[in-house]
Amino acid sequence: MKNFEKYQRSYYLPPTPSTNWVNKDHLDKVPIWCSVDLRDGNQALVEPMSLEEKLEFFNLLIKIGFKEIEVGFPAASETEYQFLRTIIEKDMIPNDVSIQVLTQAREHIIRRTFEAIKGAPRAIVHLYNSTSVAQREQVFRKSKEEIKELAVEGAKLLKKLAQETEGEFSFQYSPESFPGTEVEYALEVCNSVIDIWQPDSEHKVIINIPTTVENAMPHVFAKQVEYISTSLKNRENVILSLHPHNDRGCGVCDAELGLLAGADRIEGTLFGNGERTGNVDIITLAMNLYAHGVNPELDFSDMPFICDKYEKLTGMKVNERQPYAGSLVFTAFSGSHQDAIAKGMQWRKEKDCQSWTVPYLPIDPKDVGREYDSDVIRINSQSGKGGVSYILQQRFGIQMPEKMKEEMGYLAKSISDSQHKELTPEWIYELFKEAYLETKGAFEIKEFHFHQANGIRAEVGICHQGEHKVISAQGNGRLDAVSNAVKQYLESDYELTNYEQYSLGKGSSAKAISYVGLTYQDKLYWGAGIDEDIIKSSIKALMIAVNLISD
Repeated sequence: MKNFEKYQRSYYLPPTPSTNWVNKDHLDKVPIWCSVDLRDGNQALVEPMSLEEKLEFFNLLIKIGFKEIEVGFPAASETEYQFLRTIIEKDMIPNDVSIQVLTQAREHIIRRTFEAIKGAPRAIVHLYNSTSVAQREQVFRKSKEEIKELAVEGAKLLKKLAQETEGEFSFQYSPESFPGTEVEYALEVCNSVIDIWQPDSEHKVIINIPTTVENAMPHVFAKQVEYISTSLKNRENVILSLHPHNDRGCGVCDAELGLLAGADRIEGTLFGNGERTGNVDIITLAMNLYAHGVNPELDFSDMPFICDKYEKLTGMKVNERQPYAGSLVFTAFSGSHQDAIAKGMQWRKEKDCQSWTVPYLPIDPKDVGREYDSDVIRINSQSGKGGVSYILQQRFGIQMPEKMKEEMGYLAKSISDSQHKELTPEWIYELFKEAYLETKGAFEIKEFHFHQANGIRAEVGICHQGEHKVISAQGNGRLDAVSNAVKQYLESDYELTNYEQYSLGKGSSAKAISYVGLTYQDKLYWGAGIDEDIIKSSIKALMIAVNLISD
């Protein structure tokens, strides 16, 4: 590509970078979660949510389990202001939930914000101003001291108005455009704000580090976070928060490494919706913890419901491959994948496994409201015998002999390939019935009777091409005797090489499915039969297979 020379490194390393976070191999502590869907996510929509939609989304976030929710930028628009007044005046904020509001470090905006949150039971007032070199030079044309003074004066006004306004308030500060700010300068501004607020164990403050425009690799961000975490004043009374954006596609990685580096809190959105490339996806972060055996303390057990509600309220779409949430993320079309999943599920059943180790599935799809037979294994031209047999068994109770699975798999693949379509479970079952249960032919066994005499003797009534005959034959069992009568009638030399039976249910009234495999001229022909009587189901299967040979 042309013009790459004009792009230079635009981030800053700490003066004394450390990498203690590298020695940690997992997260074992759940961060404080703060949803910013109703502010950051909402302002990123082509058509921002209406008051009613924001109220419905607010209730969804509460249902999921968020205890901190940034509800808006009340000085930005009348809808934002009215939404905030509505949830306060209608007492819609649960006792254990804190709302959060955003304000620039500008006096008239701060005052309007406090008007909006008057009477809130618990509110976090989130103050910010840009600190980056580019913003200082190009936008504000102010010195470092002047930019720091904006933050300090804003912090003072927050403290003053909080004392004068009805409600319970805590404070948060963000050095916006942190990635383009000298790290030691960002620290200096944050510490100056902490000096004003004077937090203690009962009144902690939040220092929030935003990757406003993600411009560094995640390990660099972790070094920056670790420097801030270990250098903040009054650290034991400061909650270090991260607000990762996703410009490089590394938002989740930034968040995870930042937590390893000392952060306590994460601000993000459902499905990563936010300005430009988006925010960090809280669902992915939380489910990554869950997949490592850590309870994220957020409830995503009904992911299809959350996806539907999100799409309805925002007009956005959840991508089919969105981690954990997309409609296809647990789906295997590949034959080898399907076979491994099916065998893994069978292993769990046989061994009564308590831990989840099924190949290709990082978590149990049922834990997020997905179904095995409709969401995990789906059949197209790339599928194989394992997937087809799994669908038939899970959805319809049809268990096939091992040697028959491959033939049924190829049949399904060929239909999908020729029609360029995915096969539904119902379609697969119809293919099975047409091929093995309901094949019509000229040969029919109308009746049969058995006699015990030196083994089993069968008298078999056979209809064939308008002719009806009764043939008698010996066998070492009932099916063998009937088969010998058929061979005698047809003057055929096929061999009955496969015979298996499976129950289609439980109890004395359960039907059985029988399979008969006949080898003729080096080719195996399968038939299947279903009946409450095992002998009848076996003979139905034999009749199907014989007709396939006769064709």
